[in-house]
Amino acid sequence: MSISIKSPREIELMRISNHMLCDMHRELEKIICPGLPTIELDNLAAKFIKDRGVKSNFLDYEGYPASICVSVNDEVVHGIPSKEKILHEGDIVSIDAGIIYKGYHSDAARTYGVGKISAEKQQLIDETRNSFFEGIKMARAGNRLFDISNAIDDYISKFGYGIVRDLVGHGVGTELHEEPQIPNFRQDRRGPRLQAGMTLAIEPMINLGRGDVVWEEDEWTVVSEDGSPSAHYENTILITDGDPEILSLY
Repeated sequence: MSISIKSPREIELMRISNHMLCDMHRELEKIICPGLPTIELDNLAAKFIKDRGVKSNFLDYEGYPASICVSVNDEVVHGIPSKEKILHEGDIVSIDAGIIYKGYHSDAARTYGVGKISAEKQQLIDETRNSFFEGIKMARAGNRLFDISNAIDDYISKFGYGIVRDLVGHGVGTELHEEPQIPNFRQDRRGPRLQAGMTLAIEPMINLGRGDVVWEEDEWTVVSEDGSPSAHYENTILITDGDPEILSLY
């Protein structure tokens, strides 16, 4: 396994890419409301990206047809925005997006409530986010990669949620998906040692029910097998000589 170590110049380009992506997520969050066709989220993202002279790293990726992924309720990831898919009061919606800036990728996902949502769904969103922050406590030079995986599992499993095992986090840099793969569930091995300069996309995907998933007929949209709601929280992080830097938050 070859894990790239980024130079200071590369890190700065990734920082700019991720800060831009963070701004885009903030703009997308503002328009989420009942009655909104999910294509409007994609339209806003496409305009944001065009106005800044950058590129979506999802559009045309292995044939994916939109600038961002918009996944509603039991859709775990890779939901395709459309004018027919309308947000309703009480839904939860996950937005996964990325930008290419001067050849360097950013990647981050958020899950939001639509209008007033149930306490059960809100807790799922909150604890999925919290599991990310528990995981990155272990994201320090000298620790092992799967220390992150184990910390996420240890935190989230006590709630009885299902951890999605078919999809994992990954390295990110000049490619959207680089080595290493980063599971969100406990591993028997500890994995490679973390080094300063590694850039990783950590992304817990957590179901209210079981963790099993299936792919829809469009061959993109992944849904929970039992139909339970799913939450997704992701950031691109930088391993440093101290605490990790969350590049997609500032």
